[in-house]
Amino acid sequence: MPLTNTKIRAAKPADKTYRLSDEKGMYLEVTKAGGRYWRMKYRHLGKEKRLALGVYPETSLAQARAKRDEARAQLAEGTDPGQARKTAKQEQAKASANSFETIAREWHGIQAAGRWTEGHATKTLQGLEKHIFPTLGHRPIADITPAELLAVLKAMRAGGTIDRANRLRQTCGEVFRYGIVTGRNEGNPAADLVRALQPSRQRHFAALTKDQLPSFLQALQKEHRASPVTCLGLKLLALTFVRPGELRQAKWEEFDIEAGMWEVPAERMKMRVSHLVPLSPETLATLEQLRELTGNADLLFPGRSNIRKPISDNTWRQALHSMGYKVTAHGFRATASTLLNEMGYRADAIERQLSHGERNKVRAAYNRAEYLEERREMMNHWGAYLAALEKGQKVVPIRRHGRKAS
Repeated sequence: MPLTNTKIRAAKPADKTYRLSDEKGMYLEVTKAGGRYWRMKYRHLGKEKRLALGVYPETSLAQARAKRDEARAQLAEGTDPGQARKTAKQEQAKASANSFETIAREWHGIQAAGRWTEGHATKTLQGLEKHIFPTLGHRPIADITPAELLAVLKAMRAGGTIDRANRLRQTCGEVFRYGIVTGRNEGNPAADLVRALQPSRQRHFAALTKDQLPSFLQALQKEHRASPVTCLGLKLLALTFVRPGELRQAKWEEFDIEAGMWEVPAERMKMRVSHLVPLSPETLATLEQLRELTGNADLLFPGRSNIRKPISDNTWRQALHSMGYKVTAHGFRATASTLLNEMGYRADAIERQLSHGERNKVRAAYNRAEYLEERREMMNHWGAYLAALEKGQKVVPIRRHGRKAS
C-alpha cells in the first residue's frame, strides 16, 4: 500500500532501523536516531542496488517519487541510475576545478603571495568578485568565448566604469594565460578584445599647484577639523612624496633617525623591492612631533579602534577635502615631481626617488640606492623649500642648470 503524508509524519524511531514501503521499489528508512531517508531498491545487470532519493522532510513524498520515476526511466534505457549520478558528480567536480573562478583564485593567491602589495591584491580580487565571477565564475575556463567576456565588460562600460573594464580585461587575460600554462585551457579570449573596448582615459591624480602649496602648508598648522596626527601625516606626505599606502602602514622600526633614512619594506612597495627615503631635517622634526602622539604604537598612524591596524585609506583624502582642497593624497607625488623638475634636478634622480620606472625586480633591488647622495641633497632642499613656504617666505626655486640627464 502506497505511503501517505500522514503515515510518514506518524513514523517514530524504534529500537532499530526499519522501512516503510511505498511502491515501485521506493521506501522510507527510519533510523533509531529519528532520521527519515528516501531509498529506492533496483536491479541492474542482475545485481540488487540501492539509490538515495533524499531526506524527509527536505525532500517531500512527491519529490521522492519524481526522482524514483526518473531513475526508473534511466533503467528502462539500460542505464544504471546510481552510476549515472556518480559520473555526473565527477563531471561537476571536474568542471568546478576548472571553472574560471577556481583558476582565477588560484592565480590570485600566487600573485598576492609573491608580487603584489596587500592593497593591490584586495582591489584585484574585489573587481573579479563584483564584475566577473557572478556571470562567468562558474563557467569552465576552456568554454568561455570572447563574446561572453565582451558582454560582461561592455555592461561595465555602459555603467561608466571604462577604466575598470579595461583593467579587468587585462586581469582576465592574466588568468587565461595562467590557465594555458597549467593545462586548463588553450586560448585567451581577453587577447581578442584589445581593440573592442573604448580606450581608458589617462589617469591623473588631482594635485596641489605651486600656488596652492603655501596656503596648504600654513593651513595645516591651524587645522582644527582634522586631528593633529592626520595633519602631520599630510605634512609627511608632502615632505617625502611616497605613495599614501607606503606611509599609512609605516612602522617606527623602519626609520633610522641617526642615519636620516627610512627604508620602506619590499612588501609595501609596488614592485616588491624595498625603497630608500632620505629624511630631511624638516621631515625628522615632523617625525619627532608625531612620535609624541603615536610613539607608543608600532605604527606611525594607528587606527582609533585597533592600534595594530593603520588608519583608513580615506583619512587623508577626507581631510584634504574638508580643508577645501579637492585633491588626492597621491597627488603630492605629482606636485613634488613637477617642482623638482622645474628646480633643475635630474629626472633620473627624481624618478628613482618616486620609485618609478624599473620593472625588473633584480635590477630594481640592485639600483635602490642609485643616485642616493644626489637624492639626499634633493630631499634636504625640498624640505627647506616647504619650510620656507610654510613660514610665508617668498621663495624663488634654485635652477640647477647642467644637472639634468643628457
